Amino acid sequence: MAINRILIANRGEIALRIHRAAHEMGIETVAVHSTADADAMHVRLADHAVCIGPPAAAESYLNHAAIISAAEVAGCDAIHPGYGFLSENARFAEKVEAHDIAWIGPKPEHIVTMGDKVQAKKTAGELGLPLVPGSDGAVSDPEEGRKIASEIGYPVIIKAASGGGGRGMKVCESEDKIESLMSQAGSEAKAAFGDATVYIEKYLGNPRHIEFQVFGDGNGNAIHLGERDCSLQRRHQKVLEEAPSPVISDEERERMGEVCAQAMRDMGYRGAGTIEFLWEDGEFYFIEMNTRLQVEHPVTEAITGVDLVREQIRIADGKPLSVAQKDLEFRGHAIECRINAEDPFTFAPSPGKVTYYHPAGGMHVRVDSGLYAGYSIPPYYDSMIAKLIVYGRDREGCIMRLRRALEEMVVEGVKTNIPLHRELLHQKDVLHGDYSIKWLEEWLESRED
Repeated sequence: MAINRILIANRGEIALRIHRAAHEMGIETVAVHSTADADAMHVRLADHAVCIGPPAAAESYLNHAAIISAAEVAGCDAIHPGYGFLSENARFAEKVEAHDIAWIGPKPEHIVTMGDKVQAKKTAGELGLPLVPGSDGAVSDPEEGRKIASEIGYPVIIKAASGGGGRGMKVCESEDKIESLMSQAGSEAKAAFGDATVYIEKYLGNPRHIEFQVFGDGNGNAIHLGERDCSLQRRHQKVLEEAPSPVISDEERERMGEVCAQAMRDMGYRGAGTIEFLWEDGEFYFIEMNTRLQVEHPVTEAITGVDLVREQIRIADGKPLSVAQKDLEFRGHAIECRINAEDPFTFAPSPGKVTYYHPAGGMHVRVDSGLYAGYSIPPYYDSMIAKLIVYGRDREGCIMRLRRALEEMVVEGVKTNIPLHRELLHQKDVLHGDYSIKWLEEWLESRED
């Protein structure tokens, strides 16, 4: 079937990003929104808008019935979930398809497989992706935990099988602590995700976070679009991302990219996906796969010239991939800064009215945002209000352009983390690309001393 009208089941900058891609393809858009988002930019720009509930996400952006009803009433052919909210909810994807509406995302069974970390690790191993040494599945008995830990060597990390964001994760340095830490991790996981299941892996001391963007047509054809380095993180939340990684060679990119693409061919994967790895001492270790579009997808678009949202819509419409692996070229360097409405160093959220807004501009500078002067940032959702993406011919030039763009960008009326990004881009380790997933938290602690 031909997609002529898409319901965007999201809000903020990603809803606007989807709207723009759809309009460039001649496709109409329907925005859904909570009462708190009635004045949001994506609501203003969409062809049609439907209010689906009160501010609480559970009653609006996570409300299956309200969203599908809106799609049917508005005559939509497809639903695009963006990222977050329902983007990795297999039950919702099944309901969408059961209503004869195209789901702009992976097959529901692949969302299920990769959403369970134990099953994801098992599947990844079967697909030939390199794994962190650890348990074959869930571990419930402390004696079994001790046996596995002694085999792979301390330190180990105990992880929740469901969820993420650092909850249900405990690092164990010695055998005498494994029972209590397994219990703590299980209790945290149960409270946060309703599932106390945990597993055990080798703890990597100072790794980087490297992820590969993949794309499949659902019929056994798949490509990779290179890697992104997302190692600058705070509490497992990404702050700044770049592509390509400063530490990955062309040979490593080609080898690991092909391993990822082949895994997606073997799965029959459909749409956009990201395979995430920890990288240390030249070795990749699979962490998880995100079966959706990533926040940081623009840096990949910058170095490949491929519009990933457009590609998602094409695939959902039954069309083939628009680019072959042999035709993909990786050119230049791109960096994305996540701009959040929060104190730049305490990270306390700062919702409120934007009194003045001036986005950065100039050659190869992109700002994805729904901000405007007079807009009130609601307190109910994620604090990210914009993404600043800059491209350069090389990494050094990209950093210089990004510094200039951060100097230009102004958001008044609320606090933002723009000062944090400005400071980061003057740190020697960042300039040299010499950082790991622990670097940012350690640097923030050193600033306080």
